Amino acid sequence: MRFFLGTLLFFVILLLPAENSFAQGIEGKAQICSACHGEKGVPIDPKIPAIWGQQAGYLYMQLRDFKLGHRKNEQMAPIAAALSRDDMMGLAEYFSKKPWPNFGEKRAPDDMVHRAEVVAGSGQCTQCHLGGYLGASTTPRLADQSEPYLLKTMQDFRSGARGNNAWMTDLLRTYKDEDIQALAAYLAGL
Repeated sequence: MRFFLGTLLFFVILLLPAENSFAQGIEGKAQICSACHGEKGVPIDPKIPAIWGQQAGYLYMQLRDFKLGHRKNEQMAPIAAALSRDDMMGLAEYFSKKPWPNFGEKRAPDDMVHRAEVVAGSGQCTQCHLGGYLGASTTPRLADQSEPYLLKTMQDFRSGARGNNAWMTDLLRTYKDEDIQALAAYLAGL
């Protein structure tokens, strides 16, 4: 229901008269995102990603992929469809400058940490996501993202449900369920 209300509110604001500065500014458009992604950057559902403090290039690419249909999500597709390229760039820049939220995730147990480090090493995860899994440019930050979101995202890549990065799909298809669970717990607790 909140997803529906957030999407509805977004379209109402977009349709307001042009003289309404709230409807025209990136801050006004970004306010709509808080319906799902949270007022202070902590999403309302742990399966929704944190976007505060995320890499601007990555955020732009995801909005673009939602708009083009390369990434599927029934809540995000209509929102992205209504955004111009400048809106997407502005929103990406706006959220990238926000502080990363604190989810309060605990460090994964030592056995999971060890398994995750072995798996990440074999997949060379830090080649793209960099040391500390902080990402850069068009590569997302994974460190401190919520465990349920990380788990769902990796499972979606592996199954092909998320198809906007063939490299991630191919890589995650080589991992066992236990590997993905260990990685999600490890990354969330960094």
